[in-house]
Amino acid sequence: MSLFTSAPESLCILRLSAIGDVCNSIAMAQAIQRQWPETRLTWICGKVEARLLKGLPGIRVIVFDKKQGWQGYKAVWQALKGERFDALLHMQTAIRASIVSLGIKAKFKLGFDAARSSDLQQLFTNVKVTSPDAPHVLDGFMQFAATLGVTDLTPSWEIPLSEEDQRWADQHIYQDNTLVIAPAASKGYKNWTAEGYAALAKHAHQQGFAVILAGSPAKIEVDLGNAIEARLDFPVNNLIGQSSLKQLLALLQRAALVCAPDTGPAHMAVAVGTPVLGLYAHHNPERTGPYLSRQYVVSVYDECIREETGQSPEQLPWRSRVKDEQAMQRIRPEQVIAMFDRITLNTQS
Repeated sequence: MSLFTSAPESLCILRLSAIGDVCNSIAMAQAIQRQWPETRLTWICGKVEARLLKGLPGIRVIVFDKKQGWQGYKAVWQALKGERFDALLHMQTAIRASIVSLGIKAKFKLGFDAARSSDLQQLFTNVKVTSPDAPHVLDGFMQFAATLGVTDLTPSWEIPLSEEDQRWADQHIYQDNTLVIAPAASKGYKNWTAEGYAALAKHAHQQGFAVILAGSPAKIEVDLGNAIEARLDFPVNNLIGQSSLKQLLALLQRAALVCAPDTGPAHMAVAVGTPVLGLYAHHNPERTGPYLSRQYVVSVYDECIREETGQSPEQLPWRSRVKDEQAMQRIRPEQVIAMFDRITLNTQS
């Protein structure tokens, strides 16, 4: 049963991190706005994620800085002092998010049901959102909107980009056929090999594509980018660590194709309509893959999880992941190159 049959006055979204999950949550927030444009939305998010949400129409952003410790919680509560929302959408199971929720006044506090909840989140909510049959994280987020009473749950994104950010991207993309490789996640075990990425880059170059490397200034990303570049005998535009989040989004929007492991830029690319060649081993791509490009994923998850557990993904709990930290090395360059050819054939025909 829907909580609202007419537009609520105000809603609070609590999704602190990470970039990919925030991207998926934007589609949910904008589904609410399509049905109830007059409803006031407040979003509490992390410091980095706020850069992505900046400028979203109709959404007030309040930053929670976890590095400030207890002062970070107090700052959020102070910003919301005297406010009461019709509903809180508590969309993150981490205990720090639940602590934040203690200072948010709302009649309804929506959280995940037992199938998707963890870290005692259910103790902090009074409405349990039924998990959908579809396993993807985004579908689970959309159930929050459905529980409120939103009927059109088709994911779509409108993330504004400044002229300055667009100009920056234009300065680095010289041709329509551009492959952007965002090679690294924050956790090293999620990353493919420098040799594999170099093989893909060489093949793309031979097919007439320009190749750009992109990502954050984190050492793990910079080091992997340099290792890829060192294995190439032609120039690539290595922009790792040289862009803001919105500049990166503009770059991904201009690309013909993005290749990435299980990391934020894969979901950012989906949000701006660019096909994604996703590389997966540790998490089920049907759960965390690039939502509109799941047919383009190269995955060894099924075989790895079966070896570790003796069960299929359908038989296992929703969060089950592969523990073998070398699992990504099972992905073979020829698999990725074949998928690249399939995608480019489909998108250019």
